This record gives sequence, C-alpha cells and structure tokens, in this order.
Amino acid sequence: MMFILFRALIYATAFIGILLVGVPARLLVWTGQAIPQSAGVPQAIGIGVTAVGALLVAWCIGMFVFVGRGTQAPFDPPRRLVIGGPYAIVRNPMYVGAVFAMSGAALYYGSWPLFTYAAVVLIVTHVFVVAYEEPTLRHTFGDEYSKYCQHVARWAPHVRSS
Repeated sequence: MMFILFRALIYATAFIGILLVGVPARLLVWTGQAIPQSAGVPQAIGIGVTAVGALLVAWCIGMFVFVGRGTQAPFDPPRRLVIGGPYAIVRNPMYVGAVFAMSGAALYYGSWPLFTYAAVVLIVTHVFVVAYEEPTLRHTFGDEYSKYCQHVARWAPHVRSS
C-alpha cells in the first residue's frame, strides 16, 4: 500500500507541478499579470475555489490509492473501480477539482488567460475521457462500469431516476 501511495504522490507532484502550477505561472508572466496589490472579494473567493478544487483532487487521489489500489496515472490505474466518495457524485471529480483550482487562481489574479487555460484543459480532458478513459474502463470493468455510468453523470451532478 505504501508503494502505491508513493507512486500516486510522485504522479500528483508531476501533474500539479506542470499543469496546475508551471503552465499557469508561465501564462501570468507572459501576459504581464501582477500579483494583486490588495486582497478583495475576488481574491478571497479565488482562494476558496482553489482550496476546494485542491481538496477534491487530494480526496480523489486518496480514493484511488486506498480503495482502487492504484494511482491516478493512466499507465498505473486503480485495480478496482472507484465509485464512492466524490465518484458517487460525478464520474470525473479529479478533473473537476483541477479545473476548479485553476479557475480559482484565475479569479484570484483576475486573469482571462488563466480562465481560458482552464477552459482548454476542460475541453482536452473531455476528449481524453470520451476517447480513451471511458472505453478503457468499460473494457476493464465491464457491466460494473456501465451500470455506474447509468447512475452517475460524467461532469455535473444531477438526479437521475432509477
């Protein structure tokens, strides 16, 4: 279990370091965006949204490690289908959390380039999920995954009749 956790933390560090910190930081530099001189309502909301997104990502990583017995990396996936916790609300909460974190940073800085980056990440992620992840999960987990898809939406939580 500790080795799985170690791998998950390494992958999370790389993912967060590149996609959620490195690229946004470069965007801020390239666009000449300065750190806000004072903290107002947008900064407070931005911090809150970023924190919620980060906590959601961390929760999902923990679910993958401790329930799924794997990691969030597509090349080292969970061995068991993870459908509890945030995965009982939407099928892709880790991606939702990452986009929340990026959107919170965009709000904090008042940066349209960061909002655009978050939107591009969401679009690319959607294509990845539909083209690769969902077919792979259907192949790996069969009927269990198909039933899960019938009850839990891909991106936004909503009530479905049984």
